[in-house]
Amino acid sequence: MSEIEIGKRIKECRVSAGMTLDELASIIGVNKSTVQRYENGKIAKVKLPIIQSIAEALNINPAWIIGKSDKKINDQKNSLGFGLYPVHTQKIPLLGEIACGKPIFANEDRESYVSVGTDLKVDFCLRAKGDSMIGARIMDGDVVFIQKSDIVHNGEIAAVVIDDEATLKRVYYYPEKSKLVLNAENPKYEPLVYLGEELNQIHILGRAVAFQSDVR
Repeated sequence: MSEIEIGKRIKECRVSAGMTLDELASIIGVNKSTVQRYENGKIAKVKLPIIQSIAEALNINPAWIIGKSDKKINDQKNSLGFGLYPVHTQKIPLLGEIACGKPIFANEDRESYVSVGTDLKVDFCLRAKGDSMIGARIMDGDVVFIQKSDIVHNGEIAAVVIDDEATLKRVYYYPEKSKLVLNAENPKYEPLVYLGEELNQIHILGRAVAFQSDVR
């Protein structure tokens, strides 16, 4: 089945379900414009995990979307037609944006969720903003998944709050010197260094354990 026909089926079911582009995009963890490209058939060979996420969001059979089955209604026992079976997912709350650059306020928007596999043990996710972590392959707009923890090991990437503003950086803590260094993964950004009582304004939300990139 062509990408255009697949797109038509996705749009048909989304409209029938009364779901907006924004709502479907939030559920499957992509941008609104990406969903539009899916529906317009402008993205060749939509990946099977995306098809599965769309099918779950719209409660339809993923094999029907790609023309491998005449059965439209969702059936968890139905494979995608390639010996692959549906992947069970969980919805992770998307709390807002986190800076990959200078710290910014992380807007908490608990109405948005991102669907991921149940094997990913995380508590929430944030959308990256900026380019300071590109050396770790985390780009502007990527969704970063966070596992809550007050303490992280040196060298781990963490979501860190500084005076109520959040940033994503690689953390190095030296207790004997009462020193915290937050390193970017982009040479154009200087390390952020905090000493002594300055550490009282720092709070680690948790370690970054995974990220999800949009189709580029």
